Amino acid sequence: MRIANLDDRLALIVDDGTGTDRALDVEQASDGLFSADPQAIYPRWDEFQRWAARADAGPARTFEHRDLGAPAPRPGQVLAIGLNYRDHAAESGLDLPDSPTVFTKFVSSFTGPYGDVVLAGPTVDWEVELVAVIGRTARRVPVEQGWDHVAGLTAGQDLSERTVQLAGPAPQFSLGKSFPGFGPTGPWLVTPDELADRDDIALGCAVNGESMQKGRTSDLVFTVPQLVAELSAVLELRPGDVIFTGTPAGVGGGRKPQRFLAAGDELVTTVEGIGTMRHRLVSA
Repeated sequence: MRIANLDDRLALIVDDGTGTDRALDVEQASDGLFSADPQAIYPRWDEFQRWAARADAGPARTFEHRDLGAPAPRPGQVLAIGLNYRDHAAESGLDLPDSPTVFTKFVSSFTGPYGDVVLAGPTVDWEVELVAVIGRTARRVPVEQGWDHVAGLTAGQDLSERTVQLAGPAPQFSLGKSFPGFGPTGPWLVTPDELADRDDIALGCAVNGESMQKGRTSDLVFTVPQLVAELSAVLELRPGDVIFTGTPAGVGGGRKPQRFLAAGDELVTTVEGIGTMRHRLVSA
């Protein structure tokens, strides 16, 4: 199942049999059983899945991808994981963590999978990520039950202004990664059962057609179910919460010489089985 935020309305994405994606407006198709608010679906995730399995896709319509927004646009909590790929830790010159390295991206940074992102400074970096959205409350969840609490997966970019992120005696990770537009996700949420192997997903990004990052989630230090277990041992994960699971090697700050995004650059982000995001970087 794929769900999307289309023009700020919850939509179920269906294939009409010709390979063309069409959108079913959930509020209209359910006769108001579910609201149009994309964020409101996660506390009712199990009920929604049962309805979606028998929904009539007849009134589904074509749509423009540029009208898609973040599939979980207003999460109560955003948890982002640093140094969660071995090769990225190595390029950063840091040891692998013994437990997840956690920071946040403030929700005001969230944006959709297409459009312009304003550069916040001269050292804005790319970080492709697999993003998980919680579908069931998780508190002290064992690893083997971790996937049971995930509604679905989407693509994400943890855009980072490195100068702000690393300034001062104590780094400001959350601020440096939370400028407007620095948290794009999309193009939609895909349930794990739709993926060939939910534990081994290819992901990558390119700048102006040049590949910058390539990785596979099988190389994660802490897998998605491990993250659910580790995080829920400390705090309660709630439906609609978002987890940025980490980025593989190839970031601009780890290159020699370093390379950062500039006005006019096109950043294309791809996650296998989920889809592609496209953003153009523009000057302030």
